Amino acid sequence: MNGLLQQAGSPDTFGLAETFITLALSLALTLVLAYFYRQSHRGLSYSVSFVHATILLGITVSVIMLIIGSNIARAFTLVGALSIIRFRNPIKDSRDVAFLFVAMAIGMAVGTGFYLQAVIFTLFVSLVAYGLTRFDVGRTSMREVLLKLQVPQGLDYQGALKDTFYRNLREHALLSVETLSSTQQLELVYSVELKGGVDEARFMDEVRQAAGGGRVLLLTGQENIDV
Repeated sequence: MNGLLQQAGSPDTFGLAETFITLALSLALTLVLAYFYRQSHRGLSYSVSFVHATILLGITVSVIMLIIGSNIARAFTLVGALSIIRFRNPIKDSRDVAFLFVAMAIGMAVGTGFYLQAVIFTLFVSLVAYGLTRFDVGRTSMREVLLKLQVPQGLDYQGALKDTFYRNLREHALLSVETLSSTQQLELVYSVELKGGVDEARFMDEVRQAAGGGRVLLLTGQENIDV
């Protein structure tokens, strides 16, 4: 043990104190990142397992950078070992990909000894992510949603819905038409933009009456929904 501790000063080795500092700091910073991720998350795709994976990724990368150090041979060995890993879990939200890269950057900074830079970067990115969500940066003011409804086969749905759409919508576009074999009905999917001040419940009632009393759904968060 004493021999191992004495080697800590060489450029290719590291001591127990440096190891614990790296692990503790990378854990603390990724926990901060995970907290702000949870506070700033919007949509339907929140996953606890993704948060845990982000924390573990940051810690793992910091240890990898610590092991590599300035040893090129170790770098090529680790690249070869990691190349056999295949990740097949799709990430639907582009924002989640950004947080994974942030966790990797934190791990790299901590593992290479840039502790102050890692702390500053974590706080800066976390506050930026929270601010982007808090102030709705980049969000449009349009009330664009998905409208799904079922109508009887043979109904002239374009003519039946024309007046209702004219009174309540700025824009609308038919995305898909599907035949439901179980109910002998058509399922229509529209992308619609509601006019200002339109009551959604009243609009759905008008659409239901015009469509012959079928099922009507109004879905918000179009970017998070598979049609």
